[in-house]
Amino acid sequence: MSRIKLHPSGHEIACQQGDTVLTAVERAGYALPNNCRAGACGECKVKVLQGEFDQGVVLDMALSPEERAQGYGLMCMAKPLSAELVIEWGTEDAKPKLFPPRENMLHVVTEKIRRTPRITEFHFRPLGNAVRYWPGQYVMLGDPAAGVPQRCYSIAGAPRQDGEILLHITREENGITSRWLHDKVQIGDTVKMSGAYGTFIGDPSVETPVLCMAAGSGLAPILSLTEAALRRGYKQPVKLMFSARSEEDIYDLGLMAFLQAKHRRFKFMPTLTREKREGMLHGRIPDILPTQFTDLSGHSIFIAGTPDFVEACKAAAKRLGAKDALIYTEGYFQQQQPGQGSCTQAA
Repeated sequence: MSRIKLHPSGHEIACQQGDTVLTAVERAGYALPNNCRAGACGECKVKVLQGEFDQGVVLDMALSPEERAQGYGLMCMAKPLSAELVIEWGTEDAKPKLFPPRENMLHVVTEKIRRTPRITEFHFRPLGNAVRYWPGQYVMLGDPAAGVPQRCYSIAGAPRQDGEILLHITREENGITSRWLHDKVQIGDTVKMSGAYGTFIGDPSVETPVLCMAAGSGLAPILSLTEAALRRGYKQPVKLMFSARSEEDIYDLGLMAFLQAKHRRFKFMPTLTREKREGMLHGRIPDILPTQFTDLSGHSIFIAGTPDFVEACKAAAKRLGAKDALIYTEGYFQQQQPGQGSCTQAA
């Protein structure tokens, strides 16, 4: 067995004999960019700083002789030969590339689960190629031919081997697409999905304590990021503050209990804004944040919700020392399109 070390974080991944670097990285919960998985596209190209590896058969168009001489390799085919292989991935110079989005991919609705009076969890299973995404990104759904505009919805889980996509969709009374999904789309129906889009992703080389803040279905991208981090054995504390109006608006409590039991460094911190319950925080997250933290200068901060919620939480975190470079935000924007910025949820 070999070790793969990410530079500059120093985070180590075990690579079983015969596995490619890509396989080992994915098993550890990282979504390293890739496409063909056959040494032909170059999507998984990274620089190897130390160690030896068998590159296997790859095309020169994907990895030129000059790039080989500079230490670059295609991780979909590369197999470690030395006890340790150090790869440059996650730095500013070698930051993760986004996966090229695909349009109109067919998915079958396999589950519809009511999570709160307004939020339903949808499960979509791909009929063909799965959506390739980073935790925190979103997809677009709709049926323009039937008068249902495409809208953006954040993916609510880390990448799965079966390619299933989970979405938490809020029913908006004036939202054509959300009402179509809630009222018309049924289990067994086939829908078209496009994506993935968005840049609400963290740097995989960062190893700091994490604070996540979410409201409503903004929990979806936060869950995706949290699950991916915990799956790969993230060693730093991860705390998730979730704002809800009342107790009935808090969902996935079973999942949160499981994550807390399995990962001692994870803590779920729900807070209610319109009622009080024993054992739960009370008040808006920006207001109670100073009562829970004294210094956020060393934390990575992830915030998802309405624009007002995001801005208020960001300002509160910065007052406690949070650094701009370590703050990642995702807000709800109506009528937003993929090329125009982030788009966690829409009508």
